[in-house]
Amino acid sequence: MESLTGIMIAIIIFVSAKLIMKNELEVSNFFSFLAAMMLAYQPVRSLATLNISIQQGLAGARNVLPIIDEVPQVKDESNAKDLNVTNGTIKFENVDFKYKNNENQILNKINLNLPGEKMTALVGQSGAGKSTILNLIPRFYNISEGDIKIDNQSIYGSTLSSLRKNISLVSQETTLFDDSIRNNIAYANLDASENEIKEAAKFSFADEFIEKLPKKYDTLIGENGIRLSGGEKQRLSIARAILKKSPIILLDEATSSLDAETESKIQKAITYLTKGRTTIVIAHRLSTILNSDKIYVINNGQVIGEGNHQELLISSTEYKNFYEKQIKKV
Repeated sequence: MESLTGIMIAIIIFVSAKLIMKNELEVSNFFSFLAAMMLAYQPVRSLATLNISIQQGLAGARNVLPIIDEVPQVKDESNAKDLNVTNGTIKFENVDFKYKNNENQILNKINLNLPGEKMTALVGQSGAGKSTILNLIPRFYNISEGDIKIDNQSIYGSTLSSLRKNISLVSQETTLFDDSIRNNIAYANLDASENEIKEAAKFSFADEFIEKLPKKYDTLIGENGIRLSGGEKQRLSIARAILKKSPIILLDEATSSLDAETESKIQKAITYLTKGRTTIVIAHRLSTILNSDKIYVINNGQVIGEGNHQELLISSTEYKNFYEKQIKKV
């Protein structure tokens, strides 16, 4: 378009010069026409780029509209009530589960009794179903059969908002926003005061790196926290959970792939976070498992052992092998 416009103007000037020399065109008329043409240039140029904007918008719409039109599979029942958590005891009663469009059974008749205000660990090989069990508690998926209860209240008879309000999830993959550190922590409680945000950062050991940043809590961390290390992301995630003050904590490999020093700090933050709260933890770290009040051994979607550390060393061959492998690593 730029090249065509330049060529067109050159031709018009050449032809007009010929006409002026022959006295067939007045100079004043030529300059009036040239000025009008230059004024019309920008609107015409905008029309040329309009198609690009339209195509970009259509491409975005093709990605977004199917998500907007998606009918949620997990939703409140018609007679759902708010969940009232007192002790935080969680029970799985004959729970079966398989993913949509997948014939393989992931969980088969799972029965768990996760004591309130205590820490319970789930151990087993990769793909055994540990993370699936964790994801069923906040109803990220609906079970195929059975029931899950919190303080003898079925989570399927409770509203999703009241259920998830009482649960904090700290996972290996932390979701952060392209915003300030302050707003990323406050996402857990939008009504939190400045002091509450800083207190949560302090107890999660996040303040150690925040105070070293030029803008401190106003520092922008980039999309999904790209300007932060893995350990710093995890500490922000724990700060969120501390700020939320929920009675149920879910920890999914929260200390994996971290160096020893960072893991030690995060472990201390987790100890503060989980004190007096119902905690379900998935971890391959020996220290986390030994501190658990109860341990379930999961294999191929079934419970093959339960008890504390000492009991499982005697009763579960799989747990004993798992423990011995950890000892060799340490």
